[in-house]
Amino acid sequence: MAQQQTYEVWAPDATSVSVVIDDGDPVAMQADGSWWRTSTAPTGPGRYGFVIDGDKDNGADQDGGAGGDVLPDPRSPRLPDGVHGLSAPFTVDDDLWADGEWQGRAIAGAVIYELHIGTFTPDGTFDSAVERLDHLVDLGVGFVEVMPVNGFNGTHNWGYDGVAWYAVHEIYGGPAGFARFVDACHTRGLGVVLDVVYNHLGPSGNYLPRFGPYLTDGANTWGQSLNLDQAQSDPVREYILDNALRWLRVFHVDALRLDAVHALVDHTAIHLLEELAVRTDALAAELGRPLSLIAESDLNDPRLITDRGLGGYGLAAQWDDDVHHAIHTTVSGERQGYYGDFGSYECLATVLTGGFFHAATYSSFRRRRHGRPIDPAVVPSTSLVVYTCNHDQIGNRAIGDRPTAYLTPGQLAIKAALVLTSAFTPMLFMGEEWGASTPFQFFTSHPEPELGEATATGRIKEFADHGWDAEEIPDPQDPATFTRSKLDWSEPEEPAHRRVLEFYRSLIALRAGSPDIAANSLTSVEVEFDADAGWFAMHRGELSTVVVLSPADTVVPIALEPVLLWDPVTTTDTGLTSTGHNVVIGRRIDA
Repeated sequence: MAQQQTYEVWAPDATSVSVVIDDGDPVAMQADGSWWRTSTAPTGPGRYGFVIDGDKDNGADQDGGAGGDVLPDPRSPRLPDGVHGLSAPFTVDDDLWADGEWQGRAIAGAVIYELHIGTFTPDGTFDSAVERLDHLVDLGVGFVEVMPVNGFNGTHNWGYDGVAWYAVHEIYGGPAGFARFVDACHTRGLGVVLDVVYNHLGPSGNYLPRFGPYLTDGANTWGQSLNLDQAQSDPVREYILDNALRWLRVFHVDALRLDAVHALVDHTAIHLLEELAVRTDALAAELGRPLSLIAESDLNDPRLITDRGLGGYGLAAQWDDDVHHAIHTTVSGERQGYYGDFGSYECLATVLTGGFFHAATYSSFRRRRHGRPIDPAVVPSTSLVVYTCNHDQIGNRAIGDRPTAYLTPGQLAIKAALVLTSAFTPMLFMGEEWGASTPFQFFTSHPEPELGEATATGRIKEFADHGWDAEEIPDPQDPATFTRSKLDWSEPEEPAHRRVLEFYRSLIALRAGSPDIAANSLTSVEVEFDADAGWFAMHRGELSTVVVLSPADTVVPIALEPVLLWDPVTTTDTGLTSTGHNVVIGRRIDA
């Protein structure tokens, strides 16, 4: 006898709701406040959908399409035929897990490695990514951060156009594949960070408004805002909170990266982020392992990472673009757009010792005051996640070119050293560790011709307005744009790339073995520099990271006993002489 299955859905404004299972007749559901529920026994695979305020004479389309007004479950655990298809039940097989000895780890100070499943390997699946995890173990990273894997329409994109937040993209391997990936990470000692998006939904397959007031009339850069503080917003908030905790509990994920939290419009007394942090901490206590929340925010607001007892939200960490901008502009010389305020040695000194550059100071890009200073007595420096590059800082360039395309190997080494010996929590972007030459471009695969055309046209126009030749801008809908963005795993075996890889490994090992570098306070950092001579030094206890930003031979008046360098230097009792674009890390002789 088939087991009874309970179906439920929130539809506060509906007058009737039915569930259609496989090719059966609609089964009426009973109202329970604003929820609708019923229990029945499926006679087939159990794929199902809901009918709101209407009748359905037959089941879903046999080709998997939702068909008529049969809609997938807003909490679909699996969508085997895509976001327009019917929902399917899914439960992680308990026998899958081999991570029983995994006790978790704190995010603070660990090295994070950001990757995109579809382009990390040629096959672009969770299982093929597992085959490359030993590379990450050998590199010395602590966490793998996976760009969004929730259900979206089409075969490939960055993942931020998701509409099925509870499902996992089938082409990557679906929910079972994701569970295998997390388990494989844990059995190798790697934590897993999952990138999640709660500020908007993608343009295709978003059926949530058919069920209830999930969205508002307001909008952000990417779409309509989620209803977090208006009428009937409580169940919408629960929808988000339940989703977040599901990844942590059901799929054993260790941390969530919360996309663009500045786009969450919430004027309630208890902000969604604070509420999520409270529940995450409670779940961590229940499970007996650390769980972390990492915000992406451009607000430069320390409140996100300030303890709740001191009036903050209590998140574990947040991305810090200011550090990226300061390092990138100082090394590359680029000053366009939002880079305009950055690029000086003074700016670099400010972010390495203060975390934010814009801290209640004027931003010429925003044309207003921006940010707030960090109190080092309250906020650990490791609450800031920093990077030489990430998916945005590469993929949102006109042609998606990596720093490898326009910097010397020595300049790449400078950026890596400043990030990996800083007082912050460092993050790498996939392939960075060997100076990958493959781009990471903006790619989409919208099946709807009009949506695909609008995306491509908008992308080309955006950069054409900034002086780029339209023919130079990759078409995001062209499958070749996606294919070009895949890593080339033969590169690490080439001498030039291997040299970069070995330098990264050495930097990470030095970080892991140095209490001075591990110090988690902004007060543990001192800097000195000579902009005219072209050198900059960051002191961390007895260790100093000296970078020669000038392309010419340079004398640095700091006496060091080198422990790691990019190119050889000549040392004396009073300083060192270096070639241009070089890194020297050593113990100060006078320290």
